[in-house]
Parts: sequence; C-alpha cells; structure tokens
Amino acid sequence: MIVKNLYDDVIGTDADVDSKQWTSRRLLLAKDGMGFSLHDTLIKEGEDLHLWYKNHLEAVYCIEGEGEIYDKATGITYPIREGTVYALDQHDQHILSANKGSQMRMVCVFNPPVTGRETHDKDGSYNLPE
Repeated sequence: MIVKNLYDDVIGTDADVDSKQWTSRRLLLAKDGMGFSLHDTLIKEGEDLHLWYKNHLEAVYCIEGEGEIYDKATGITYPIREGTVYALDQHDQHILSANKGSQMRMVCVFNPPVTGRETHDKDGSYNLPE
C-alpha cells in the first residue's frame, strides 16, 4: 500500500515541480509501479499553456478555479470549472487557459506515468520515460 500526504510528503520535495505557468505536485510516479502518475496541478492565474501530450494519455479533473480548454483540431473551446473533467484520449493538441483572477487546481492522471521532474518540451509534450 502507498500512502502519501500532499503537504507532508510532496510539497518542497523533488516531486514538487514549479514553472512560470504551472506547479505540478506529483503524488504518484512511475517508480510507484501503478502504471500511471497522479498529479495535483495548479495552473497559474491568466496563463495560456500550449500543450500536446503526443507520448501520453491524460485525464484531468478540475477541483478549483475557472478557465477553458481549446481543441486545436476542432477549433472548439470548452469552459473549465470546478467539477469538469476532460480526457485527452487522442493525444489532442490543446491550449489550457486559466481565467484572469482565477488559479485552476487540477487532478491529473498520465499514462504512461511520468518519472519525476519532467517539464514540457517546446511542443508542449513530455518525453517518454526511459
């Protein structure tokens, strides 16, 4: 059994990855052997993230804040708010935006799992784990 606490076991460790646009607190990683990784992610207020997880599938559940996700393939923009889930089941290229005045807090699941300190490449993706 794996038991971790965000505040006691993740924040302030190597599993707490911060960038200009987001902070990803990685609760479960590849080394935990679950076959997916689980992240508590903050999208910083007013930020637009151009993302393309070409090597991963991702599911995201918004637990706080408001914003939107723009699907580059269809041109459709979907509102995101507390209680919204989206799944990038086709390695969808997208833009995730947090509204001005609103930080979004998201629970994210990646398959395959990330290994730890990954940040996005210039195309918005993570490399595959070694």
